[in-house]
Amino acid sequence: MRVSMFLFLLVLMPLAVHAGGASLSGEALFNSTALGGNGKSCASCHPQGKGLGQIGDYDDAILEEFVNFCIRDAMKGQMLPQGAPELQTLARYLRQFQSAK
Repeated sequence: MRVSMFLFLLVLMPLAVHAGGASLSGEALFNSTALGGNGKSCASCHPQGKGLGQIGDYDDAILEEFVNFCIRDAMKGQMLPQGAPELQTLARYLRQFQSAK
């Protein structure tokens, strides 16, 4: 099941990003357990973006590193390659939670 979900996301994510649906596909990744190995998603620790208000302090490269650390450590998944469309899409989605300055 996890492998099929990952393959599903792997195929559809570039299409969604290309079609301008980064926000929706980012939300799908945020709520999906496919990136992890323990049944958790980003939303498991950050429901409705809780605790993500300070991400505006970080540039995209650092934010993507933080996302990968969460995938590896909290979700027990495999880190995504730097520049992977899924990683970029998820980071763009997370930007909506940053606090206004």
